[in-house]
Amino acid sequence: MAEPERVMQAYRYALDPTPEQEIRLRSHCGAQRFAFNWGLATVQANLAQRAAERSYGIAEPDLTPPTGWSAYELRRRWNSVKESIAPWWAENSKEAYASGLANLAAGLSNWADSRSGKRRGRAARFPRFKSKKSAMSCRFTTGVMGLTADDRRHVKLPRIGTVRTWESTRKLARRLTSGTARVRSATVALRGGRWFVSFSVEVERHDRGPRRPAAVVGVDLGVKHLAVLSEAVPGVTDTDGMVANPKHLNRARQRLRRLQRRAARRRRPKGTEPSQRWLRTNRSIARAHARVVNARGNGLHQLTAALADRFGTLVVEDLNIAGLLCNRRLSRAIADTGWGELRRQLEYKARWRGGRVVVADRWYPSSKTCSNPRCGVVKAKLRLDERVFQCEHCGLSLDRDRNAARNLAALARAVTTCPSSSSCGATLNEPDGNPQKSGAVVGSGYGHGNTSMYGVNVV
Repeated sequence: MAEPERVMQAYRYALDPTPEQEIRLRSHCGAQRFAFNWGLATVQANLAQRAAERSYGIAEPDLTPPTGWSAYELRRRWNSVKESIAPWWAENSKEAYASGLANLAAGLSNWADSRSGKRRGRAARFPRFKSKKSAMSCRFTTGVMGLTADDRRHVKLPRIGTVRTWESTRKLARRLTSGTARVRSATVALRGGRWFVSFSVEVERHDRGPRRPAAVVGVDLGVKHLAVLSEAVPGVTDTDGMVANPKHLNRARQRLRRLQRRAARRRRPKGTEPSQRWLRTNRSIARAHARVVNARGNGLHQLTAALADRFGTLVVEDLNIAGLLCNRRLSRAIADTGWGELRRQLEYKARWRGGRVVVADRWYPSSKTCSNPRCGVVKAKLRLDERVFQCEHCGLSLDRDRNAARNLAALARAVTTCPSSSSCGATLNEPDGNPQKSGAVVGSGYGHGNTSMYGVNVV
């Protein structure tokens, strides 16, 4: 049994609001959008004014004072002008406006950090105005929110009241009753034509450790097969260790094409009100996409939970998913697999159970390396259409993806057994969150003179 750990966990429930409650939900989401757009317009006007003054040759100390970008500064300015620009603000909870300004502050901070180099990854763009077609959501951090004490089919939301849910809330109710959980915030959102509430809960988890703490499994992600494991798992993979790719989006494409053609025929000229048939068809399209998302998420949860429950160490690759999506022939198939979500789930589920996830370096040649422990020769080239790995040195013949999965598993063993005095740039993120140098030396071409070094990251 792993040590008790307090983590932030989300509990999401589908809502069944009355017509009056749905009006209030839409009003709160609209208020959040209004505050976001007002704050963005204020920041843009201030930036434009300061840029114009600089063009006139005004010294920097004499420029118009900059507008604060923090959530506190934006909210303080909003409170000073809300009576004049939004006299109807009292119709909604103050949290609706605060959540919009908090989202704007986060977007501005990400953009500034991206420009200064503090934020890694893809460059963040400057926030843009939200339209009525944008996703509707609103977050509550204060007020009466949580579950009702009468039954387990209702939730409480500030200014909206008691709303019925489509499913039982017993799992969260039991934790709240036992004192092992505390609701921190609630977010309502409209997704696929249905309203949902997500409670952000601080939970004290008592997860048992993996069944095989010392076991290592390599997970090679792909398109033909969702994942190929270094060893077969009954009930999860076939006898060759391969997890079938369900291709949820591909199965729904015929229905989506039919609905989208129907919506195109019912579209009215630009500038006119849309017809009710067009709106109804678009709701059907949204529900079809929601079914695909839910089916994909359910499959990924089942797979990642099974792996984290069985193995103490899981090894995955650091894939350049954004770059792979630029391939117009494979982008749809890659997006349908959910590789990034699979890795995210593996990391937090392994952490809950006391396991770890080893992330191989992006340039580690897992597919080109012979997985035979006595060989380890690295091929110079390996075409994508070569689905069977043929080692010319030892004669090994193995499926390309299975060979890569075995190499990933061997990589984790090298991280575990290498001395801490050596240095290869590997970073260990321990359960307490403190990074430590692992000193793992991972080489290709074992015993054949090819000793290139590849970093790994252990989560």
